[in-house]
Amino acid sequence: MILNRSIQFLVLSSAMLFLAGCKNENVKNREVNSVLEKEPIVKLIVKQPDSIETPKDMVWVSGIHFTQGAQAGDQLALPREKPAHPVSVDGFFIDKTEVTNAQFREFVKATGYVTTAERPLDWEEMKKTLPAGTPKPADSIFKPGSLIFNRNVASVTDLNNYTQWWAWKIGANWKHPQGPESTIKGKDNYPVVHITYEDALAYCKWVNRRLPTEAEWEAAAHGKMSGGIYTWGNDDSDLSTKANTWQGTFPTKNSAEDGYSYVAPVATYDPNSLGIFDMSGNVWEITQDWFSVRYYKDILGNEVVNPQGPLESYNPENLYQPEKVIKGGSFLCDDSYCASYRISARMGQALDSSTDHSGFRTVADVAMLNP
Repeated sequence: MILNRSIQFLVLSSAMLFLAGCKNENVKNREVNSVLEKEPIVKLIVKQPDSIETPKDMVWVSGIHFTQGAQAGDQLALPREKPAHPVSVDGFFIDKTEVTNAQFREFVKATGYVTTAERPLDWEEMKKTLPAGTPKPADSIFKPGSLIFNRNVASVTDLNNYTQWWAWKIGANWKHPQGPESTIKGKDNYPVVHITYEDALAYCKWVNRRLPTEAEWEAAAHGKMSGGIYTWGNDDSDLSTKANTWQGTFPTKNSAEDGYSYVAPVATYDPNSLGIFDMSGNVWEITQDWFSVRYYKDILGNEVVNPQGPLESYNPENLYQPEKVIKGGSFLCDDSYCASYRISARMGQALDSSTDHSGFRTVADVAMLNP
């Protein structure tokens, strides 16, 4: 869970449950044949229409029937990833990479858009998403800002106390990821961060795209190897070349065996079987689905075609703010503490929440591109 701006600095101790502890295990790699080889249950848009050219910097994801959620043999899967269930999605296009600083800058330049993290906090709006009776904090708190990972943590006493490595930073936003003293100069090809759901929607509208559904995101992550735990299959020994994650002792020492201690340029690591980069690690990616811990149980049964997620958000650990599903994990995911670089891993992010390790990518479907 990623809490909204109201809670990020008021009750930070309950934030960032996407780093919930878990331990990884090695499993043998295996090729998994696409379930498209089976008799289709419904007629899907599978092949890319001849009349539609592939948009720049995107790839076609074929329509597919597959099993969404925790895969067999995944010992790290959490209850919110279960039960696995049959779904199918029509073919669509997806960005090869996460949206970059350069791309987002063009959007801002053309529209004058101001991101959520760049706006002052509004106490009247905040109160609507807080428990009744929550006292108003000091006026100094209401300056624009966002949540950043504390890179100077020397030691921790309790890995359940997330406040030891997270901090609300006034002046942190997409142009200044670590605060007003930082810059994105020379980082055009890095993923844009400190993005909220509202920010992502605004960008999507400008480029005539939309956010992926959770099912579409998983279909793209599996690529041609449907059924694997990771985007490349089931062998976690390839992690350092496949994804930007944490190595060493979280959160005090990152050995950067994969080449980067924190966020990395897009397309630095190996792509998946469809040529899509960074579906594991680097930054979390926002989807269009509401986050509900009971959704998978609610839809278990017949195959769901082009699932759009639940009608409303439900997270008993964050009842005051509706959340959207985020996928893919980030550079903070560690094999001994957080393994959210698995395809089925899913967390909730409040609508106005932003951090220095969350971003997004876009999709386009056939209906959007038909003349």
